[in-house]
Amino acid sequence: MRNVPFMLFIGALLLASAALAPAQEGSDAAMTTPGQDLNLLFIHNSCGGQLFADPGPIQGGETRDSGEYCIHVSHPNGGGLRGRLQQAGFTVHESSYGSILGEHTDVCRWRQKFAENMDRIIRTRHQDELLPDGQRNQVVAFKSCYPNNVFASRGDEPGDPDDCTRTVANAKAAYNALLPMLQEQPDVLFVAFTAPPMTPYKPVGLKATIKSWFTDTSRGGDLSMEYNRWLSDREQGWLAGYDLPNVVVFDYYDVLRAGNPEGYTSYPTRDGRDPHPSSEGNQKAADAFMPFIEAAVAGMTWSHP
Repeated sequence: MRNVPFMLFIGALLLASAALAPAQEGSDAAMTTPGQDLNLLFIHNSCGGQLFADPGPIQGGETRDSGEYCIHVSHPNGGGLRGRLQQAGFTVHESSYGSILGEHTDVCRWRQKFAENMDRIIRTRHQDELLPDGQRNQVVAFKSCYPNNVFASRGDEPGDPDDCTRTVANAKAAYNALLPMLQEQPDVLFVAFTAPPMTPYKPVGLKATIKSWFTDTSRGGDLSMEYNRWLSDREQGWLAGYDLPNVVVFDYYDVLRAGNPEGYTSYPTRDGRDPHPSSEGNQKAADAFMPFIEAAVAGMTWSHP
């Protein structure tokens, strides 16, 4: 019995050594990051640029003359998503205003853009610059901006995917027209962002207030809720019956609505008049996006380290 303390001491040393030992290469203990060795392209305009930017004063992307309009290093509305994706191992690429892919990102433009530029989408590095031969984007995220949530009516089914009249039927038709093209690229994970919500109409000044008394100022918040529920509902909405894991929807709209019963944003800027999300809203969206993209990557069928 005199040797019991000594044996306990030796056992404790062995356990400590095992805990401190580095994971062996190829072992189950070896850790990888979700985006390791994955190229990610984000096609966006102003809200997407601010979501990606670090919080802070505007740096980069201020003017069209810069050639990188709305591709910000930092912005007062910054959500910090670019940096978080990079920390998770993704190599991040962007296309915004001034590029073939970044111009004309309304919902009614997506069918034509993907039909005519699929190879470019898969190979874009930055604006119109392409990746070297043999390299491609394994993840492609794309979003439209908040005016696409101003619906005039439900419209008539089945809708027209190329008609820019903002009806729910036309918006549904535009996304339905994408699926056959996305299905042909099973090795690319496509991430559709729902467009951010609007603010309710707030007239500024006496003239605008009087005009609002005689004008329909509705921005269709109820229709935007209906449409975005359809777009993000995998069981009964846009992706119902789609049997590949390579298309997912990040509900940016719902994160920013944050339960607003009228379908409008809970994170506006400029005293509640500007639908561009605040830094608080964009940071909440970044918080939600990271586990979302990790799960989407894990669900893909291609080999991932």
